[in-house]
Amino acid sequence: MFRPRIIPVLLLKDLALVKSVRFKKYKYIGDPINAVRILNDLKADELVFLDIEASRNRKLISLDFVKNVGEEASMPFSVGGGVSSMEDIKAILSAGAEKVVINTHAGRDPDFIRKASQAFGSSTIVVCIDVKTKLFKGLRAFILNGTTPMPYTPVSFAQLMERNGAGELIVQSIERDGTMEGYDLELIRSISTAVDIPVVALGGVGCKEDLVKGYRDGRANALAAGSLFVYQDKSRGVLINYPEKKELSFE
Repeated sequence: MFRPRIIPVLLLKDLALVKSVRFKKYKYIGDPINAVRILNDLKADELVFLDIEASRNRKLISLDFVKNVGEEASMPFSVGGGVSSMEDIKAILSAGAEKVVINTHAGRDPDFIRKASQAFGSSTIVVCIDVKTKLFKGLRAFILNGTTPMPYTPVSFAQLMERNGAGELIVQSIERDGTMEGYDLELIRSISTAVDIPVVALGGVGCKEDLVKGYRDGRANALAAGSLFVYQDKSRGVLINYPEKKELSFE
């Protein structure tokens, strides 16, 4: 039976695990390495770690942290935060990550993605597209942890990143982030049907059924979430968790 990848996306702030609501209201969750150990036991398909302050602080995600994750994780993992040079990508991959997630520098210098994919292979380069509504402009792609809009619509930016060699896109609705109200299915579907590379849906998952809808209705290739995997339920009691394969049916 087919099952798309189910991916916890874990946020870092000062190397602590946090969770946000609409990219604000950050709540401390716990130790990220402990979360890795738990998700190992629960047999997660893949992990993504994003340092939410790295780009604004003009620094790279901690390489020591990446090495620590690599020593603990039994699943593939990707990391992002402050990536702005070929040397950054090389260092992250050398530290043990399988893929590098890029947001801010992809928006500032789209050609960087072409150079990175040529140097390291498309399969290692993931572009995260953060999306929200800009007054009088409609949906736009944002950088710098959702604080700075770009002139691109989500679809046009996704197509540009595909042309430049990105191997995968993470598409995140800022307005759904942490709300546990379900994916923005129209947003996910608009990009999934406009590009041929894998699209990972992110933002808003509150229950397992939302994951199924992301695949069936959003046509995403993989399904990611934050709150679903760090909270026990919508009461938001902290509990690192991950669904068993038998709990989800995508057929």
